Amino acid sequence: MSNLIKSSHVISVEDLRRIEQLRMATKPQIISESAVDGGGESSIDVETQSMKERILRDAEQVAEELVRQARESAEQIKAQAAEEAESWWQERRLQDEQATEEARRLGYDDGFRQGSEDAGRQLRSEWEAKLSEASQIVKQAYIAKEHIIQEAEQFLVELSCRIAEKVIARRIEETPELTLELIAKALSRRKEQGTITLCVAPSQFSFVHAAKDELSMAIDSQASLAIVPDQTVGEGGCVIRSSFGSIDARVDTQLTSIRQELLRVAAHSAEARDDHVPGD
Repeated sequence: MSNLIKSSHVISVEDLRRIEQLRMATKPQIISESAVDGGGESSIDVETQSMKERILRDAEQVAEELVRQARESAEQIKAQAAEEAESWWQERRLQDEQATEEARRLGYDDGFRQGSEDAGRQLRSEWEAKLSEASQIVKQAYIAKEHIIQEAEQFLVELSCRIAEKVIARRIEETPELTLELIAKALSRRKEQGTITLCVAPSQFSFVHAAKDELSMAIDSQASLAIVPDQTVGEGGCVIRSSFGSIDARVDTQLTSIRQELLRVAAHSAEARDDHVPGD
């Protein structure tokens, strides 16, 4: 019975290996250039959505199997406890009939009654312990289930952000004007006068500098725009500095913020599910 209990309320090595294989299987599709070149963004979207659904579905199946096995183990424990209790009572009744007659013959009625009560309390204590054990098995299985699903959700967040980064990079490469749109939008958040320094990727410096007059229209007419190359800025993004502070509009920074928010939402969802985990 102990082996049965242990195998039901922990995540097996095989289950973890399945999740890891799912992760490894998706990596080539994330970084493959041909995935973008061959089918375009629409094919990536379809393939990505299918991949997400498959990963989450497999994770849920693994988790549900753990819960199912735990429930079976709990039912077996309860059935065994009930069988043992019934067997004990039958044996006890037979012994009582014999012991009662003997106790009466010897005048030990009080001692016999006390012994019988003690035995009953011991049986109830053992029964309650087995029920508690069964409840714990199911509860831990639900916890393991939520852990598996949460791991899958976190992985899907990482997957989505990496694909988004890939697609954005390709869009910026294919449509340079997109960079100007992103920079102009970031500049429009600056309303102060004085000098505003625009830091851009060295590879895009010439292109952005050529559009200086156009970009200057996004800031106050009394402000002046200075454009400089910055090794810390990637293509498509920018960092804007002025006497009032700075705005980090780099693509990787924005993706990191999105990733953190998605992880926060996933964690909140996990906490909400934890509130519904069966109690003891």
